[in-house]
Amino acid sequence: MAWLAPSLAVEPDEVLADPTLESRARGISQGLRCLVCQNQSIDDSDAELARDLRLLVRERLVAGDDDQQVIDYIVSRYGDFVLLKPPFKLATLALWAAPAVILLVAGVAVFLYYRQSATAGGAEAAPAPLSQAEQQRLETILRDRDVSS
Repeated sequence: MAWLAPSLAVEPDEVLADPTLESRARGISQGLRCLVCQNQSIDDSDAELARDLRLLVRERLVAGDDDQQVIDYIVSRYGDFVLLKPPFKLATLALWAAPAVILLVAGVAVFLYYRQSATAGGAEAAPAPLSQAEQQRLETILRDRDVSS
């Protein structure tokens, strides 16, 4: 039943009568991000905005646009973020570089944590030996405790 869920996002009243156009619409919709759900395509999302975008894709196809014209139209309105696979360019550098930067920062943090733990654990100095006065005081306390027991 789980494999049916994505196909249920496209409602029957959205489906185009022409199977070729519908197939093109589904292909385009699978490459566009739902701006509400973030990591779902508009083809998989039940969000109202995703439905609006699916209808817009179908309208543009019926109007005679080719696939790239439809995608360009959507991107012109919503930006490169609407693409599940945004193009690599200066404006989208943050989208492409963020995962690598996050992994690098996490790796450095883990390295520093373990390095500090190893240094702190190995650098502990042994306690200084008791002075003569402290040793006598300790012996007095222990002797008094043994006498009272």
